Amino acid sequence: MVKVVFVRHGQTEWNVSGRYQGQSDVALSAVGIEQAEKLAANFPVEHIDAIYSSDLIRAQVTAETVAKRFGLGVNLEPAFRELSFGDWEGLTYEQIVASWPDAMENFLAHPDILNIPHGESFPEVQQRAMSRLRELIHRHEGETIMIAAHGAVLRTMLTAALHMPLQYLWSIRQFNTAVNIVRYDKAANPTVELLNSTAHLGELR
Repeated sequence: MVKVVFVRHGQTEWNVSGRYQGQSDVALSAVGIEQAEKLAANFPVEHIDAIYSSDLIRAQVTAETVAKRFGLGVNLEPAFRELSFGDWEGLTYEQIVASWPDAMENFLAHPDILNIPHGESFPEVQQRAMSRLRELIHRHEGETIMIAAHGAVLRTMLTAALHMPLQYLWSIRQFNTAVNIVRYDKAANPTVELLNSTAHLGELR
């Protein structure tokens, strides 16, 4: 068995302003740094054997903050980058709806068939993330690993763990520094133990 602790990155200023980040390399806000520090101080498992992270700075810094507690390095993984929002990156929901009303309707109701202009599809993101995850499961038999990533890509891996169609990925919430725990057997069959926990934040939300 392999225990995988999936963590979403801390808050960024674009999270606060409602801008779609995608693969734009946006840094953590002061609150996001504090969230990462609280995560490290109150991490839900006592031991980690390896830490992997999206190579975008908001996930990387979140992972590095936890890594310091465990005396580990961080392995950067482009496969765990956020979905590319293409022409939508840096825009708000209202701005996207104004220019692409039909596409945004699919974003909410049918993300499985959504076509983002010059961006990625959710099936593409799920394929690249799950391919790398299966490799790590094979590599880390009997160990516990952490993966720091982003809201959309994490949802694609969690829908796979829950045997949910991608159409329903927005049914899973992922707050900043949310913790999710999934165990995988040798055949990568999942058992979900925890979803979207922010207990480590206490009163800080």
